[in-house]
Amino acid sequence: MGSVKNLKKDINFVMGDIIEAVYLYEMTTTGKPTDATNAIIEEVIVTFDGLIAKVNAKNVENKKAHFNQINKDLEAAANQLVDKINAL
Repeated sequence: MGSVKNLKKDINFVMGDIIEAVYLYEMTTTGKPTDATNAIIEEVIVTFDGLIAKVNAKNVENKKAHFNQINKDLEAAANQLVDKINAL
């Protein structure tokens, strides 16, 4: 795994790409936000905040394992959110 800085960038890029996918869906279907798309965007924001809070946690015994777990959490959350977008 790379640095903490790169992990934060990865979280930012992945969550940003998911929000962009929601906006593309909105533009190509209804042309405006729906309750479902707003709920997905809200979930992305909550997930982003949670992951960044975990990255910034100071009381961690095994930093390598902690950051590897955050990376796995990011991947799992991203897959779940993409599945929700695909289900729209």
